[in-house]
Amino acid sequence: MLKANQGQSWLVKYKLYHIPFWLLYHYVWWTVAVGNPLKAASSMFYPPLTIKFLFYLVFQALAAYFNLYYLIPKYLEKARFGAYMAWLAATVMVTSLCIVSGYYFSAFVFNSSIQQVFGANACFNFFLGNALPSTCAIITLTMSIKLTKKWLHTKKRQQLLEKEKLETELKFLRNQFNPHFLFNTINSIFFLIHKDPGMASSSLAKFSDLLRYQLYECNDVQIPLTKELAYLNNYIELEKLRQSNYINICSNIEELGAGAFTIAPFIIMPFVENAFKHVSRNGDKSDWINIQLQLSETCLDFRIANSKASVETKDLLGHGGIGLQNVQRRLELIYPGKHELDIINGGDSFEVELHIELSKNFIPHLQTTPVITTKNKMPV
Repeated sequence: MLKANQGQSWLVKYKLYHIPFWLLYHYVWWTVAVGNPLKAASSMFYPPLTIKFLFYLVFQALAAYFNLYYLIPKYLEKARFGAYMAWLAATVMVTSLCIVSGYYFSAFVFNSSIQQVFGANACFNFFLGNALPSTCAIITLTMSIKLTKKWLHTKKRQQLLEKEKLETELKFLRNQFNPHFLFNTINSIFFLIHKDPGMASSSLAKFSDLLRYQLYECNDVQIPLTKELAYLNNYIELEKLRQSNYINICSNIEELGAGAFTIAPFIIMPFVENAFKHVSRNGDKSDWINIQLQLSETCLDFRIANSKASVETKDLLGHGGIGLQNVQRRLELIYPGKHELDIINGGDSFEVELHIELSKNFIPHLQTTPVITTKNKMPV
């Protein structure tokens, strides 16, 4: 295996794999000129024509490599078009003249006239008329192959860079969201420690489940929808413990058929966290949050609305918009053309509607779970 790899690298290093290309190209060119592939193949082994053939092969190969590895990098890639065209024209002409000399050298080697070897019409203009277009053709062909390979390589590299940039951006957005959420949750537990130690203990257990999810279960680009919904329910229960009876919370999350789908982690949570953070704190009228989530075939329909005070509008769209901006960007990156997001900022309410086309997670059976409906009090 090692010898095979060494042999392959040797072929690549010295570009010996180009030899079959040159032989095939000149055979095809000769076949077109002669009009008969068998006659072209047999004439290649006729000594005078073989010498002429070698002149074509060697000098055109030298001209092609001189153009590819010297003229293009030195002049064309540096936008020195005038110098490049002058050098290229000189290269084509010198190569053609060297090939023409091969005709005369063939006749000299066999002590014959050029008419005896190449026919009655053989002359300098005739030879140059064959060598010049042939050299232009091979220069154009090799240049096209080289530029096409370079374009494909550049395009592939650009795609890899865009993919890397996209993955980096997604990681940044998710990492930016996690501390934002954890900070708010820790504040909630701290509040409960002073208010009700028993309730704080229950909240800490919920918070432990949330941390386990964030640290161990959501590191993939797509995760089972059931895990995301379990995380969502834990968060809602934690907030219900913290909010107690101050806010009417109505959540209706349907998990039926969720086991068949995957979703990007933390796509839904920012909207829920934002609603709890910016729900109104009125003393004279009801404060409420409504959460609805259901699956319709492959589409996830999510709606959340909360009451808000008009004086909180600026804070809701400003500081509170950090999480919303992140999730909007993630939706654009992960679900391009496969999601609809509507944010309605009303006078006394804030509403979000999200529709996402989900992907199958290739689980052979659907995990069926009954509808989970949790309520504190119905909003007025």
